[in-house]
Amino acid sequence: MFVDRVTIEVQGGRGGNGCVSFRREKYVPHGGPDGGDGGEGGSVVILAKNGVNNLAGLSHQRFWRAASGAPGSGANKQGKSAADLTIEVPPGTLVIDAKGGFVLKDLMHDGNSVVAARGGANGRGNAHFKTAVNRAPRDSTPGGEGERRELILELKTIADVGLIGKPNAGKSTLLSRLTRARPAIADYPFTTKHPNLGIVTIDGDRQFVLADIPGLIEGAHAGAGLGHEFLRHIERAGILIHLIEPTPMDGSDPVENYHVIRAELARFDELLAERPEILAVSKAELPDAEDVRDKIAAVSGREVLLISAVTGQGLNQLVRQADALLAAQRQAIG
Repeated sequence: MFVDRVTIEVQGGRGGNGCVSFRREKYVPHGGPDGGDGGEGGSVVILAKNGVNNLAGLSHQRFWRAASGAPGSGANKQGKSAADLTIEVPPGTLVIDAKGGFVLKDLMHDGNSVVAARGGANGRGNAHFKTAVNRAPRDSTPGGEGERRELILELKTIADVGLIGKPNAGKSTLLSRLTRARPAIADYPFTTKHPNLGIVTIDGDRQFVLADIPGLIEGAHAGAGLGHEFLRHIERAGILIHLIEPTPMDGSDPVENYHVIRAELARFDELLAERPEILAVSKAELPDAEDVRDKIAAVSGREVLLISAVTGQGLNQLVRQADALLAAQRQAIG
């Protein structure tokens, strides 16, 4: 099961109580206070880690609480502080405060972390309150409560290149041809229910991550079909490869399909519509493919590739163009 959005509640551990104690030894009738401080409560830490693929592991547990610190004891012994509770998530996860609606941190890369709920402060033992005036204090403080917070964890796939297109445009087949990924492939809509990622190797030193994103339909920006999943996961892609099917199974017009997807990108986020994009007509082995390629080129005013994941036609050119666009982006960033 793939899960890319969960709501959980986290709480830091309570701090340990301070101790009231007095030194009691033979021949030391007035040993004075020796109550130690308590230990600090553990914090809840959200950590991005490679190898964690989605948020399914968090979907069956709503509440997460770190351990509490141990209380102090006599002989000035401080209670043991509790270890932090670490929750591992995939890189690319947004940690959002559910109540305030603000982003605590964007955990984009492996090793990124954020303290989501701090542990409670440790209580003070009576030895802490000894003064020249008050040599036998009976005061202590309890440990503090840990922070409590409701979080929304939202995974946004991190890929260099995102494959976009209507359902059955050939995205999964192309991914399987260019990478070692093995997505589900079938002749019915929404074969892809969640993002599939693969690595395209250009030579020994250069490669990029390619993501096959769930297909888009009209109204996706408002949540129709798998729209929100589609659009959320392409927000992180550096460039887009827009596949147009020349002979759609539903009988729709390929040119109209091109306009629909471009409109949905702009309605969801205008910046998506401005993302570098490679246009390609898939399934070049079909009779109408070349004619559709010419029509898309005419309405877009751009170069349109003609490719086939079955025969391999145009794939080298597609990969070279994607690599060149990514290199230009990296150079622009610095």
